[in-house]
Amino acid sequence: MVDPVAFAANVDAVTECYTEALRRWEKGIHTVCTDEKTGIQARERAAPTQPMCAGQVERQEYDYIRHGTLGLIANWAVATGTIIAPTVHPTRTEADFAAHITRLLDTDADADWIIICDNLNTHQSESLVRLVATRLDIADDVGVKGERGILHSMATRATFLTDPTHRIRFVYTPKHASWLNQIELWFGILVRRVLKRGCFTSCDDLRQKLLAFIDYFNRVLSRPFRWTYTGRPLAA
Repeated sequence: MVDPVAFAANVDAVTECYTEALRRWEKGIHTVCTDEKTGIQARERAAPTQPMCAGQVERQEYDYIRHGTLGLIANWAVATGTIIAPTVHPTRTEADFAAHITRLLDTDADADWIIICDNLNTHQSESLVRLVATRLDIADDVGVKGERGILHSMATRATFLTDPTHRIRFVYTPKHASWLNQIELWFGILVRRVLKRGCFTSCDDLRQKLLAFIDYFNRVLSRPFRWTYTGRPLAA
């Protein structure tokens, strides 16, 4: 059962990141929303799509040929409304996510980062703790996974990763509330504009079209979301 007090506090922590994102960005602090969209199928239509004409909507072949799947890990910059340092990869392991965060941090290595994501175990992993500890020049022993120290459990790892005194910190959405993560809104845009009616002849074709859309989005369509949800009931 969800603790309403803890849930409200968690929501407050996430929404505060959104309301303060622009002010922090002006000070050089990045606020990003991160998540994976997995199982994106490279599906090629079995017959060419028939374009619309007078009195006729576009007609798309129902049958398709499967060419495999890819996953996309994307970072939504809350203050600017852009996607930065995306990763397109066939797997989403602990190592994959840590490598993705490494690439993200490398875009501004000395800056402060606030990274919003859900509670997936790869988002609270040993690899991620070691990455952050290295970037923060923490020389202390972080322990042993399952035995002691920071690495002992997901709870101890999460406590370290969310430490507000760190210049690189994670903010986790409440359980069963990943919809609070703004990257989910952008994934909806991606589905409508690219994936829903797309035709992909291979995984490489899918990868190229995903990255091409991200480039187009950043150049033409990017803008911050107007976030109004605070977790509080609307006034009567």
